[in-house]
Amino acid sequence: MFKFTGKVLSLSAAALFASTVISSAASLDDLAKAAKAEGQLTVIALPHDWCGYGAVIDAFKAKYPGITVNELNPDAGSGDEVEAIKANKDNKGPQAPDVIDVGLAFGPSAKKDGLIQPYKVSTWDSIPDSAKDADGAWYGDYYGVLSLMVNKDLVKNVPTDWADLLKPEFANSVALAGDPRASNQAIQAVHAAGLSTGAAAGKAAGEAGLDFFKKLNAAGNFVPVIGKPATLAQGQTPILINWDYNNLSGRDTLNGNPPTDIVIPKTGVVAGVYVQAISAYAPHPNAAKLWMEYLYSDEGQIGWLKGYCHPIRFNDLAKNGKVPQELLDKLPPADAYAKAVFPSLDEQGAAKEEITKGWDSVVGANVK
Repeated sequence: MFKFTGKVLSLSAAALFASTVISSAASLDDLAKAAKAEGQLTVIALPHDWCGYGAVIDAFKAKYPGITVNELNPDAGSGDEVEAIKANKDNKGPQAPDVIDVGLAFGPSAKKDGLIQPYKVSTWDSIPDSAKDADGAWYGDYYGVLSLMVNKDLVKNVPTDWADLLKPEFANSVALAGDPRASNQAIQAVHAAGLSTGAAAGKAAGEAGLDFFKKLNAAGNFVPVIGKPATLAQGQTPILINWDYNNLSGRDTLNGNPPTDIVIPKTGVVAGVYVQAISAYAPHPNAAKLWMEYLYSDEGQIGWLKGYCHPIRFNDLAKNGKVPQELLDKLPPADAYAKAVFPSLDEQGAAKEEITKGWDSVVGANVK
């Protein structure tokens, strides 16, 4: 058995609890009480318009009103999240994240560096084995594919594939939604552009992607700012490369002003899985575990789907008739995803290394 000592678990108790799967309402109640005693959960890099996170956070706060959610740096990239854990190892204050939501390649590396701790949620068995660490250090939460969001007021000929973006008509138009030296989303966009050239996933596609963006930048088509629906609407970044769920959410937010198209490219369709993990140095470990339990509950998973993300337990939910049809109807047609590629961890890691190290020297655009 484990016991709580004050507001946090003792180290030995934490170790025991880390490997425990919540298996009953009573156990979940105990966890909720311990989390309430801690009184706070610190999250990082969760924009409210990303994956429906605004509504997910609000629902968590409504369900557990005794826990304050401290939100750090909403626009941070996956690399920034990992660095925040490293920088706050000895800091139990508000700048130390309890949990992280990062690109798949960052999970194993964070585990290897001892930055995250194991914990298996009660719905563990319904998470595909291919999308989780066997020890429970990290597990997939949702996935989507890279897409193009296009301002139709400014772009008359909507691009349908990556190669189209190199055309002279798209001068000062194309932006990434993150810095490819730190943002998983941007790294995967460069990787996808490389795959569209026929390069093999991994290092080769990373190199090809850098070459593509070198050409895009040299042509004057690349805009070196972190694009958002607002910059697209304002005309600063008329074409935005983003995960489909972010672009679909942005489409809804803009509500036709301006009119937009969301395009799944014909080639280089890269699906990206993000993963959740708890910091090994979490100041509020029980609140972190309660947050994970909520995210992987049916309610939490449907919350992500409302934000146009495919939750990792999607197949399990669909099989059990728990996915509302009106949500399915809002997603792009299934055939747009038919060519989606799920790069392996090794492929993602090789591409990430190539892109993050080579961006400055090959492309030379300071995205900010």
